[in-house]
Amino acid sequence: MKSILLIGLGRFGRHIAIKLDELHHQVMAVDKEDTRVDAVLPFVTNAQIGDATNEDFLSSLGVGNFDVCIVAIGDNFQNSLEVTSLLKELGARMVVSRAARDVHAKFLLRNGADEIVYPERQLADWVAIRYSADHIFDYIELDEEHAIFEISIPGEWIGKTIGQLDIRKKYNINIMALKTNDIMNLKITSDTQLLKDSTMLVLGETKHIQKCFHI
Repeated sequence: MKSILLIGLGRFGRHIAIKLDELHHQVMAVDKEDTRVDAVLPFVTNAQIGDATNEDFLSSLGVGNFDVCIVAIGDNFQNSLEVTSLLKELGARMVVSRAARDVHAKFLLRNGADEIVYPERQLADWVAIRYSADHIFDYIELDEEHAIFEISIPGEWIGKTIGQLDIRKKYNINIMALKTNDIMNLKITSDTQLLKDSTMLVLGETKHIQKCFHI
C-alpha cells in the first residue's frame, strides 16, 4: 500500500482516485473546486479544498511524506507546471504529471516531473488499434517499440502446441498467457496446446507482432 497525493480532480483525476481506492492505497485528494472534492470523498482517505499553486497551502500537505504525487490537472497547463515545480522544490519523492502534448511534457520534465502520462494519446492509440482489426481484443503499449496484445488464435495454429509452432524463434514474440471464458492461464510451456475459442496475450516488439498477425 502506498500513500499518494492526487492533485486535480477532473474526470481523469476522479477515475484515478476510484482505481486507487480499488487497489487499497491511501490517497489525499486536492482540488480548488469543492464540488470535485465532494465527488471523490467516498474513494479517498482524505481530501482538501485549496489552490495547489499556492506554496503555503501545498507545503501544509507535507508532500515529502507521500510515496507518489500525481498532478492530474488537465485544463490549465500553467497551473500544472507550477504545481509540478513546487512539489519537487518541497521535497516530493516522485512526481507524475499529466501532459497533452510533447512540448508540455518537455517543460514538465525540466521543472520537476519524474514521469509523464498522456491519457488522451494513450486512449487514442488503444482505440485505434483495438478497433482496427476484429482479432484484437486488447492492447498495452510498454514503450515506443514493445507492446502486449490480446489477440485471437490464428486458425492454422489451433490444436498445435507452442513447441510445435516454435513461436519465439520464428516470430520473435512470446506468448505470456492464454484466456478462455475470461479465465487466464499463465502456466505456458512448450507443451501448451492452443485451443479454439481462446485468446492469447503476446509480448514482443510491436513491428514483429504486427507482421505475425497482419495488423
